[in-house]
Formats: sequence, C-alpha cells, structure tokens
Amino acid sequence: MVKNRSSVWIDRWELNVGDSIIERVQTALLASSAILIVLSKASVESEWCKKELSAGLIRELDEKRVLVLPVLIDDCNIPLFLRDKLYADFRVDYETGLRAVLDSTAAVSSAEQSRLQDKEQTLDWAEDWWFNEKDLLVVRFTIVDTPRELPLTILTEIVVEANKEATQRYRQFEAAGLDWAGRHAIAELLFDIGDTKELHLPLDTHFPQSLELGAGDQNPTGRGYSIVVTSRRLGQDTGKIQVVKVSNYLRAIREYLKETQRRPTSNELKAILRIIATR
Repeated sequence: MVKNRSSVWIDRWELNVGDSIIERVQTALLASSAILIVLSKASVESEWCKKELSAGLIRELDEKRVLVLPVLIDDCNIPLFLRDKLYADFRVDYETGLRAVLDSTAAVSSAEQSRLQDKEQTLDWAEDWWFNEKDLLVVRFTIVDTPRELPLTILTEIVVEANKEATQRYRQFEAAGLDWAGRHAIAELLFDIGDTKELHLPLDTHFPQSLELGAGDQNPTGRGYSIVVTSRRLGQDTGKIQVVKVSNYLRAIREYLKETQRRPTSNELKAILRIIATR
C-alpha cells in the first residue's frame, strides 16, 4: 500500500467487489513489516494519512523497532513525530530517493535472509542456490540459532539437491523468468516435511550430527530431492545434550516468507500454473 498525495493505492489482487477498504487498510497496517509514509503538501493534511501515521507510530512504540519510513516528495510541513527520522528525499533526485527506500526496506523484505527473534532465541538464516558439478540444482538454508539462556550457538545447514527431473522443472521456471517461484516450490516441499516429520537432532558432542531424508512429487514424474540436515554446537560446552528442533526453524522461516514474498501477478500465476500442469 502506497500513499501518494491524498490518495491510497490498494492492490486490486487483494480486493473483491463488496470488500471493506477500511478493513483491508487496517489489516495491512497491522500486518506490514514496514509502513512507508509518503509526505506531500496534500498528504500531511489528509485525515486518512494522519490516522494511518498514528497507527504506524503506535505499532512502532509497541514493538520497539523501526517501522514507519518517511518518504518526502514535496516541500511540506513534516509531522512533529516524524521530524527526528531520516527520510528518503525524492524532491531533487528520484534515483537517490528510491535507493534510500530500497536500502531501508531490504531488512524487512528480503526473501533470502533475515533475523528472527523471540523471547527464547535469535535465529539468523540465509538461503542460497547453485548448480553442482552434475548440473543439478542445490538449495541450501544456513541457520544460526543463539539461545538466550545458553552460552552457545547452534549452526544448522539444510541442503536440498534436486534430481535431474526436478532440476528440469526448475529450469522451466527459470526460462519463464520465474526462478523465484521454482525455489519457493522447493522451500514449501521442505517446510511440509518439517510439519509432518517433526525433525529433531540431538547433539551430545561438538561433532556435527546429520539426518538424511528423501522427498518427491506425489505424481509419477520422477522428480525427487535428497535432503541432508547437519547441525553442530559452537561456543561453551554445557555438558548437556542439545536437541535441535529443525521443524521449528522451518516453521519460523515459512512464516517470515509468507509476510515478505510477493504474490505473483495474474500473468505470472497463469505461467506458473502452465508449468505445474506439464509433466
């Protein structure tokens, strides 16, 4: 959702005839990872914008993190509670302003890496992918778990290797400019396994421990994946067995990706469905 002067742009993909725009705006303000406030002569006088700014600032106070990102497009009277914030300035140079916005939103919108925190732990994770020497697609998740109450860190790698048929399917996504959708499909397969198998790894030494799995499509297409999960503990030895709850990692990453990954456009969705329909 982007406010431009005194109007509001709503993603039509999210709306049906009869839907409440007010309810959708409220839902978006509560669910967004960041709120861009576009400041102009008209927008700073808009009652809509004032209410949305207030809602964003309340969330910022409650969650104790930067959430509201000001974007200046006109010389105007900047609201009092935004004056101590650095803003993206579009007034002179559009590219400079856009780069500032992209840099600021990267921390909350990246689909390849993030930091997830709760009262028990901090999870840093990243995803990367490549084609190995056999020209097979490999997707890897690297996860660093720092428990708040323990003097150690747990390093986990989840490596998914596609077989020839599964790699060919990914190549179809890649050829259509939808490589991100192909990787998302593999990640969802991994997340589903984490939901059904409750993957746990007990660590009783500092040596790495591994778990090997296999996965494939339900249809007889020949597409399959080998999955290797490896964990080890780093830091102070507590003398106790640490149980790595890999499924919990996967659930946390899935929830983050649900919030940050963009939805496909109607044309992209049609292309994805065409690829899925092929054997």
